[in-house]
Amino acid sequence: MEIGTEFPGRTYIKRRYFMRPEELITGLQHIGIPTSNIEKTCRFYEQFGFHTDWASENRHLIFLKNGDCVLEVYQSSNTTGYDGGIDHIALHVTDIEEAYRYVTSLGYDAIEGMVCSNDAYDNGSSYFTIYGPNHEKVEFARLI
Repeated sequence: MEIGTEFPGRTYIKRRYFMRPEELITGLQHIGIPTSNIEKTCRFYEQFGFHTDWASENRHLIFLKNGDCVLEVYQSSNTTGYDGGIDHIALHVTDIEEAYRYVTSLGYDAIEGMVCSNDAYDNGSSYFTIYGPNHEKVEFARLI
């Protein structure tokens, strides 16, 4: 069979079955914004209805939420200070390992080289990141 042959509910790629992308990727998870002054950035977004949804103990990483919109604000010395200061967008996935296999089967390499994890939120999250066609970072993430 040829790459890309459609089956009901699955796509056949490189002799593997994958969930359909719309089943695997269910929406925008968060937008990552690096900042040199995290408290100032949080106060700015709080003016527009955002509240702290989760913060690391040292407050170097804070997730702000307003409805379904989530901002990941993190302390960084590599901030741009001009237009284009968003570091990445993150897409929510239902199965991180399946997403990794699917995305890499399309020819994209994970910047990290593997699925990574961190201790964000109560149980952590798993993620990997690729570069998009305009060199934007696109993260695929799953809360554990």
